[in-house]
Amino acid sequence: MLMSLANWLQTLGPDFSFLRVFQYLTFRAVMAAMTSLLIGLIAGPFVIRRLTELKIGQPVRGYGMQSHLSKSGTPTMGGVLVLLSIAIATLLWFDLSNRFVWIVLVVTLGFGMIGWADDWRKVVHKDPEGMPSREKYFWQSVIGLIAALYLVFSISESNNIRVVELFFEWVRSGFDVDLPPKAGLLVPFFKEVSYPLGVFGFVILTYVVIVGSSNAVNLTDGLDGLAIMPVVMVGSALGVFAYVTGSAVYSKYLFFPYIPGSGELLIFCSAMAGAGLAFLWFNTHPAQVFMGDVGALALGGALGTIAVIVRQEIVLAIMGGIFVAEALSVMLQVTWFKYTKRRYGEGRRILKMAPLHHHFEKSGWKETQVVVRFWIVTMLLCLVGLSTLKLR
Repeated sequence: MLMSLANWLQTLGPDFSFLRVFQYLTFRAVMAAMTSLLIGLIAGPFVIRRLTELKIGQPVRGYGMQSHLSKSGTPTMGGVLVLLSIAIATLLWFDLSNRFVWIVLVVTLGFGMIGWADDWRKVVHKDPEGMPSREKYFWQSVIGLIAALYLVFSISESNNIRVVELFFEWVRSGFDVDLPPKAGLLVPFFKEVSYPLGVFGFVILTYVVIVGSSNAVNLTDGLDGLAIMPVVMVGSALGVFAYVTGSAVYSKYLFFPYIPGSGELLIFCSAMAGAGLAFLWFNTHPAQVFMGDVGALALGGALGTIAVIVRQEIVLAIMGGIFVAEALSVMLQVTWFKYTKRRYGEGRRILKMAPLHHHFEKSGWKETQVVVRFWIVTMLLCLVGLSTLKLR
């Protein structure tokens, strides 16, 4: 929005030539981060008071960690603060004509609405389980598939008109059209190695990445500050990849696919980093507010969508290793429990408790130890992911 205003003012005369600074992506990225950070810090106390007045407190499951029972009643749905900060900062500083930022915003707010409905049932209906898993998964799937169908053609073409033309060409060809190499699955640490996916393969992969990332971040959000800091680190790293793939010069030099317009995602990533740090100010132990599903589902979906656009799905799995481990721990725990109950008549567990962070708590780690150590692991994994920029 401000970029459009600056461009218009420059047409009025040389007195506004200093506004050319708005053309620089890095300047707008820094300003987006500062804007979202300030919005979060200033609005945070008001949002927490309102949530407290509305008695929107976090219910704690009866079978959960006993040490967490004292957290019952702490204001939740604080993810609204994060999403508002991101949305406002992004809309102020990004190029409104950029289609990639719009689709990321749609996915983020769409998953946020699902999380809102889930949290609302928890706090209003006093149901710790919230929205049934099948219902939640259905709506996640709807948004994920719509995003996947748009991105499979959007990444291949440079504007929305060509996207529509490619879509109709795909339909006329009997759902058989060749996609460019940049729409394939890129393998990190190798130069120009990509596996062609085809339209259906791309859609399935994108769907899995977006929905999987959303649920993985949601499962990780179980301790004070545990999820939000890895989101900030992984999102910031993805912003670097967005900057590279959006630059014809850097992408060619580093052997990355050039995806026109993807660089503008750096604005969204910067806004997400600023909003996340602001939320961490209130979410650090002992937390004054919890993010809730409204924030965790949305931020996970955003990370997945950005990773797909910049063609770094595998790198996302590396940098977000904590999210992957948390999700796998739940899947393995549930699968093994059901299998042993069916075979031996009594369910057995691999971990002391799932998700993974609860296992370490049961093993004697303090909550703050789990959180900080998971942050350190994420930082190391992000450095490994960023190393793929040059180690190819």
